[in-house]
Amino acid sequence: MWLVFLMYALFASCFTVAKEALFYADPFFIVGSRMFFSGLLMLGYVILRNPSSLSVPKTAFSRILLLGIFNIYLTNVLELWGLKYLTSFKTCFIYSLSPFIAAFVSYLLLGEILTKRKWLGLIIGFAGFIPILAQQNQAEEIVGQIYFLSWAEISVLGAVFSTVLGWIFFKQLVTHDKCSPIVANGYSMLLGGLLATLHSLLCENWDPIPVRNYSIWIQTGIFLTLVSNIICYNLYGHLLKRFSATFMSFAGLSTPIFTALFGWIFLDEIATVSFFVSLVIVFIGLLIFYYGELKEAEKVPAPAPAEEAPVEVLVPRSITQEMQ
Repeated sequence: MWLVFLMYALFASCFTVAKEALFYADPFFIVGSRMFFSGLLMLGYVILRNPSSLSVPKTAFSRILLLGIFNIYLTNVLELWGLKYLTSFKTCFIYSLSPFIAAFVSYLLLGEILTKRKWLGLIIGFAGFIPILAQQNQAEEIVGQIYFLSWAEISVLGAVFSTVLGWIFFKQLVTHDKCSPIVANGYSMLLGGLLATLHSLLCENWDPIPVRNYSIWIQTGIFLTLVSNIICYNLYGHLLKRFSATFMSFAGLSTPIFTALFGWIFLDEIATVSFFVSLVIVFIGLLIFYYGELKEAEKVPAPAPAEEAPVEVLVPRSITQEMQ
């Protein structure tokens, strides 16, 4: 079980390291350089192992394009820009909206039925974010706001929506187009990294590149690539074989706590009372929502002895976890 919390601690460290990187390089360039490099690594690995798998069906082109735009470009550009003005733990906590938004998007776009208990869980979960979103720091006030939301918060919320939509396209690539996950990610990272780099060329100061400390930029880039793209990706897939998706989802709420701890140690960030109030309310919302899933699973008839056992249907993972 300790591996589960180690993985979420590693995920949390990525927010801390990314926040540190923003002191020494501009956000759009950070996204462009990291994603382009990650895409090259993935496709290079495919070339060494099985070059023929680089080819994808024509029907996959549009989805790879959408995956690159939403899951790589928009997700990371919006997240990094928002992180520039938000605390690392607040940015991470906003990402905890993913399961709720994924369920809501599935209801709107995929026709998934939501029971009354699920709706109650969603409403409580969304309400749980109000305390932390309503409290803003000085940096957020500088960039302005709409009603009680700062532009930085809106940016990260946009990143959450983008990643949920992106993983819908990813799932379609893997299930409908029979595209290899690593190939889909490799192509989309190259595309998203290129878009972010073009964005950087238009908006950031290239003299010669928008980096103020090359050593820290390289170190943080390597760390984020290894920890997020390689270690945590594979570790999550391994842990899902040992633990239920229900447990993994609830354990994921430890990520903002780890981020708050790392932010306090390394960035002098102080978690407020509103952070912990929101955390408790969101946990209750998740508990109600997943309890509804468990009740639905109990109604699923058991298969006949001759049939193959069905895939686990206890809980729907957030779409950001479908890649695993």
